[in-house]
Amino acid sequence: MTEKLVTIILLNWNGYDDTLEALESLYQIDYPCYNVIVVDNHSTNDSIDKITEYAKGNIHVQTEYTKYCENKPIELTSLREDELKKVDYTSTPDKKKLLLIENYENYGFARGNNIAIDYTLKYDNPDYVLLLNNDTIVDANFLKNMINVASNDQSIGIVGPKFYYYDYDNAHDKIWCIGSVVDLDHFPGHHSIMEEESYDLTQKVIECDWVSGAGLLIKKEAIPVGYLDTSFFFGCEDVDLAMQVKSKGYKVVTVTDSIIWHKVGMSRHKNTQLKTEYNHIKTNLQFIKKHKKNYYLNLPKYLCQIAVLYLKAIKNKLTD
Repeated sequence: MTEKLVTIILLNWNGYDDTLEALESLYQIDYPCYNVIVVDNHSTNDSIDKITEYAKGNIHVQTEYTKYCENKPIELTSLREDELKKVDYTSTPDKKKLLLIENYENYGFARGNNIAIDYTLKYDNPDYVLLLNNDTIVDANFLKNMINVASNDQSIGIVGPKFYYYDYDNAHDKIWCIGSVVDLDHFPGHHSIMEEESYDLTQKVIECDWVSGAGLLIKKEAIPVGYLDTSFFFGCEDVDLAMQVKSKGYKVVTVTDSIIWHKVGMSRHKNTQLKTEYNHIKTNLQFIKKHKKNYYLNLPKYLCQIAVLYLKAIKNKLTD
């Protein structure tokens, strides 16, 4: 069987340390046919220089998760967002390549990824597109295991991995996310399937409502017109995407032997706590409003649920 072409997209904003560690793990996966695009969302530090030096082999990335591999230099092509043109950047087992797209502004998660999605659909015609957070580390078999499941069931539109925390009190096998459920009657409109007794988490493939955009594989045919909704700047783009894909008749699944470690919340930690919480509430209400009929009739209920959640959080913090 001909290998499916996968385009892997990482978004970078002032986070080159995470991005380089993610790339080091990606360039050691056991899957032979993939593209890697790093989209730099107008970083104000020296991210571009660091990524360039990494590709040349001048920066050796080695951590507890990633051992440096002598597969450098990586053939790097850099393009400005208004100068995009077709280039050959498909990695092979013997030759690693990277496309770096430099945006002129920080467009957020949705538009930043959309620029790369639009590019790869126009010029590469991949079978799948993988959205991958730059603060993740991937297992060598993660992509192969997801593709095997997706290729054997044409009704699958989105596949996600099992996410572990990168570091949870010095443990690396604590589950962060394994798929989620949409619940528009309760703020924030979605919750983990680990909160549901009806799900068998020991299955290899678990059908769910959505998977995290920190590692989301989507079939080309399932990608909605317009891609990710750019009205979401601070989350819920992945939930909204999954709902659009499911409305087209596709399934969303988690593949539990596909493993990714996630440095949870790194991008959000760049904001103040107050701003982060405000954006969290605003974005989740925006998501519920888009998909819930009679939203305004239910708004007082949501506000009460928000108040209860935050009062509980404050109480727990005071008693810790």
